Amino acid sequence: MPLLCVNVDHVATLRQARLGREPDPVLAAHEAELGGATGIIVHLREDRRHIQDRDVELLRRTVNTRLNLEMAATREMQQIALTIGPNTVCLVPEKRQELTTEGGLNCVGREGEFSSFLAPLLERDITASLFIDADPAQIEAASQTGAQFVELHTGHYANARTPEARQAEFRKIVDGVRRAQSLGLKVNLGHGLGYVNVLPFAKVPGIVEYSIGHSIMARAVYTGLRRATRDMVDILRGFVD
Repeated sequence: MPLLCVNVDHVATLRQARLGREPDPVLAAHEAELGGATGIIVHLREDRRHIQDRDVELLRRTVNTRLNLEMAATREMQQIALTIGPNTVCLVPEKRQELTTEGGLNCVGREGEFSSFLAPLLERDITASLFIDADPAQIEAASQTGAQFVELHTGHYANARTPEARQAEFRKIVDGVRRAQSLGLKVNLGHGLGYVNVLPFAKVPGIVEYSIGHSIMARAVYTGLRRATRDMVDILRGFVD
């Protein structure tokens, strides 16, 4: 069965709207785990717009599954990861003006840079992943950085406006999954996936993990987070005959 890693950034976004204490992403992570999540994701952005350093510290102490820290490839973030010791680090691009991550990391021509950046993390047995588009050149470059995983960006697929465009993006992702696997990389998928558009991936073999946040949090407004997580787990469980 594919794994479900739940992103709790949006809980922190709601909290920061009032600069208060609630809702608490740490409690949200607990509820997601009770609902069947096999991992928790947080993105500690350089501008700290949602997740805060203290959140990551508390999550490291309280998450019972696995903690995946998304971050930019900066020395500050590297030091935080080395200090806190998440199970996985996923390098992502950041733009200050974006509402959410808009595309994959550019790895082409930066293989040596990312290899050097990841080396001390790998020495600490922290698993490394790169968030990239399903582009052959990016996948090839990612395979030369030492990262064990890539997370293929599914946002273009999720945002496609016509069935034809969606199918074309789906095919790119499937081809990307196969190419990454042929290069020895393990593959996760994430960004914009929900309860309906995740279904076509049921027949794609070898996807290790789905990173899903927004759609689960949106459903949780009506059903509660534990039930919303369980509903997605049930969908992914159906991927296995």
